[in-house]
Amino acid sequence: MPTKEQVLRLLSRGHDYAEIAELLGIPAGQAYLIATGVAADGGDTVTRAQRDRAGMLPSRSQRLVNPREVSPSARGDVHEWIRRRAWGDSPMQAAAEAGS
Repeated sequence: MPTKEQVLRLLSRGHDYAEIAELLGIPAGQAYLIATGVAADGGDTVTRAQRDRAGMLPSRSQRLVNPREVSPSARGDVHEWIRRRAWGDSPMQAAAEAGS
């Protein structure tokens, strides 16, 4: 099991959690937990004192345990769904006609 000191040393050398995980043979979320004492999944409320700990990410630590983030706004099927909803919405139609 890697130690807190090992993880923090690698962070201080410029490695990110993904690289540290690969070097130490553990998941990135586990490396974050070892370094900070805070779970990367965002399930805990983080206090001001915890935010000041070495190794803490300012935000988005959950990507360390669920890296498959996808922005649905960039998907064509989502855009099409929004268009259909907007065209089927009477108040939106009235607003579009009033603006022309």
